[in-house]
Amino acid sequence: MDKKIKIALVGIAFAIVILAMGIGIAIVKKMTPSNEVMLLTEYYQVEDTEVMIILHDEIYDKSGIMSDGVMYIDYETVVNEFNHRFYWDQNENILTYTTPTEIIQADAVGSKYSITKSMIKTEAVSEYPIVKLYGDKVYIALDFVAKYSDLVYRFYVDPNRMVIEYKWGEYLFTEVIKATQLRAEGDIKSPVLMQLPVGDELMYVTKDEAPRKGFTKVITKDGIIGYVKEKHIKSSYYKELSSAFTAPIYTAQTRPDKINLVFHQIFNIEAGGKLEELISQTKGVNVVSPTWFSINDVSGTFSSLASQEYVDKAKALGLEVWALVDDFNPEVDMYELLSYTSRRETLSNALVEAAIQYKINGINIDFEKIPSKAGQHYIQFLRELSVKCRNNGIVLSVDNYVPAPYNKYYDREEQGKIVDYIIVMAYDEYYSGSDVAGPVASIGFVKDAIRNTLEEVPREKTIIAVPFYSRLWKETVDGDVTSESLSMTPARNVFTDNGIEPQWNETYGSYYGEYEKDDALYKIWLEDAKSIEEKMKAIYEANVAGIAAWKLGLEKEEIWNVIIKYLN
Repeated sequence: MDKKIKIALVGIAFAIVILAMGIGIAIVKKMTPSNEVMLLTEYYQVEDTEVMIILHDEIYDKSGIMSDGVMYIDYETVVNEFNHRFYWDQNENILTYTTPTEIIQADAVGSKYSITKSMIKTEAVSEYPIVKLYGDKVYIALDFVAKYSDLVYRFYVDPNRMVIEYKWGEYLFTEVIKATQLRAEGDIKSPVLMQLPVGDELMYVTKDEAPRKGFTKVITKDGIIGYVKEKHIKSSYYKELSSAFTAPIYTAQTRPDKINLVFHQIFNIEAGGKLEELISQTKGVNVVSPTWFSINDVSGTFSSLASQEYVDKAKALGLEVWALVDDFNPEVDMYELLSYTSRRETLSNALVEAAIQYKINGINIDFEKIPSKAGQHYIQFLRELSVKCRNNGIVLSVDNYVPAPYNKYYDREEQGKIVDYIIVMAYDEYYSGSDVAGPVASIGFVKDAIRNTLEEVPREKTIIAVPFYSRLWKETVDGDVTSESLSMTPARNVFTDNGIEPQWNETYGSYYGEYEKDDALYKIWLEDAKSIEEKMKAIYEANVAGIAAWKLGLEKEEIWNVIIKYLN
């Protein structure tokens, strides 16, 4: 063989060996796990006073604050994630938390706070400031939140982070069966975050963008999220995460018997003198609600027609008195009243003081003009008032519209937890301001009111209010629609006086009539014994706490035989 060829072949062989060695080294290098370690402070980057928040198995998009060794979490997170009963008054910078029997308040200055059980505040000092303000951001001490909320947390340093558990139930876990590493990504070349010894329990992170071949995304007990080799862990298993937290019990001052309540509209103190005469024509009534109190102004004062003589007479007749307070004064901005802690306090204290002074059994809140922006403040007012009523043995009932999307902010579900009775005003389906004629309370309207209310409120706290009035509608040729409210006797006379025969309408559950006069069409859906009986059947079948009626004196005496038949 030619010498030159031999040399060439040797060179080629040598090159092949070198190439093979290079490929081998590359393969080995590719298959060799990286030993690069990423510091956790680099992986979880937080600023000086920040604390990273890990909620179960994910990193939260907001950070907490560390101040003098105390951890704080922002107000919005507390309310939205952990406990909706924390309330912040941005006007007076006061944080309030209301338990069934206490009103706890702290401001953003110092460590003092107060506890109110009835109407007297007791001052106390906390080991730490409960509230911190950073510009327009409100932060609450996590220890204070945890005291009243169903959560547990663990704190770790380097970097500062807190792992918070609060959504209880079954979660998917695994366990390390061979010592391995937790890596930043699902790749052996990814930096190592920490060593995982045999026996370490890991929780699966279910919110992953896509599976990584051979790796599983997990979180350690101390809140480090990363990837671990599947072959180094056990098969997954479910584990129940539970809490030892005891939720507060809102005791209700409900009555053992069905409630049979009538609203008694009073325009002056003298009108109360007719109580005995009016009640003598009823049967089975056990609660009367006189319209005594009306909000005066945004400071929380109200006018009063309360009478001790009235209360004494009512009790002699075997009646409880649940005095009504309304918000019908058009000059009062209910948002301005309810969004200030001091003003709510003035109002609630004055109502309870009046109840104690006159030995009233209960307070009935009839706030029908609450704007949507005042919804949370209205609920907070009811929370605070409920504490004072509960501690003084005063029944708290609240009037509500029938459930509808537009009044959802009245939050009947929360009301149903904190007050004693919810009274559903199952009338004014068509009201004085309606631009079309219709019944005051069709049977379908009432049934929907009952069904939808019971989705949010316990039946033992639900009272359905029925109307003792009808509306006579007038439709002109110009398209104008007006109406007038009639008590039962004048409403019935509309038929006889105009020579029309009542026609029973199954759809509406009432008699209907119409007639023409003076170039106008008149329509009426009659509320009488038969229509009320249809409503009472629905109320009876729902087995709610009772009925209410608007209003005393409008009814015909025969109505009471119908009511007690189904109520008893």
